[in-house]
Amino acid sequence: MRVSAKILTIIGMSAMLASCSNQSQTPDCQPLTVKGKYLTNANGDTVVLRGVSYGWSNWWPQYYNAESVKWLKKDWHISVVRAAMGVEPRNGYLNNPDESVRLTENVIEGAIKSGIYVIVDWHSHGIHTAEAKKFFGTMAKKYTDCPNIIWEIYNEPVFQPWEAVRDYAIQVIDTIRTHSPNMILVGSPHWDQDLNIVATKPLEGAENIMYTMHFYAASHKDSLRNCYNDALATGLPIFVSESACCEANGNGVIDLDEWNTWINWCETNKISWVTWSISSKNETCSMLLPQASKTGNWQLSDLKESGKITRDKIIELNK
Repeated sequence: MRVSAKILTIIGMSAMLASCSNQSQTPDCQPLTVKGKYLTNANGDTVVLRGVSYGWSNWWPQYYNAESVKWLKKDWHISVVRAAMGVEPRNGYLNNPDESVRLTENVIEGAIKSGIYVIVDWHSHGIHTAEAKKFFGTMAKKYTDCPNIIWEIYNEPVFQPWEAVRDYAIQVIDTIRTHSPNMILVGSPHWDQDLNIVATKPLEGAENIMYTMHFYAASHKDSLRNCYNDALATGLPIFVSESACCEANGNGVIDLDEWNTWINWCETNKISWVTWSISSKNETCSMLLPQASKTGNWQLSDLKESGKITRDKIIELNK
């Protein structure tokens, strides 16, 4: 990392309290800083964010609007929302960048107005370094003074080794740091599961970053938690940017006991967590039924079981 990037990280936080796209801020929108393995606010207090992720923007664009964000804040009490901008599939960023950016900015502006944090997620399974640098450079410059934003630079590396992901991350982080000191989430290999490998060679000199882990409760149990515990023991800062109560394919049974075990694990370790997904796909992890409005105002009868479970838990912990 460049020296100028480190200086930006250190001095940029206080300036961010002053402005953010000319929108008024609430106390919930303080700059976030990673200290050791914990996420902290401007007062140095440990922060645990709890929220939901939209489904792929290219497949569920109808929900990418400020009104649905407002409803999720008001009714579900979320403190963070994730805009999962599809990269590779049809109508994703690679072949429709303008629309992808527009949808992502809808969620960003909704989060700013609602006074919550927003994860800008490069929702990709492959490495596209040049395109990612262009996207994050443009977005970081536009929202340079906005403390609401968290940059997630790689959703889920699948077959790429940590060395390749690490090299990609260094380049994209340097691009973001030209404009923004905000917290950055870095993906880990094997669907964000091999944090034990990441912990042996984390990024050097990178300020204000966390590493993402994903779990699907009906598939991932003690063996994966033990892997994450080993990573935590090294001091690695971890953020759950995607999770669900069902199987890893997004379908199958709901394992409520195991999901509660995972959430309790997150809370005990003060790890922020986000659940997948705000969409109406015919699958278990999708939270909305087809009749659900595009803009929120959802009744319980509009929610699938995973939506009800997620909503209840966030309300319980964020009240």
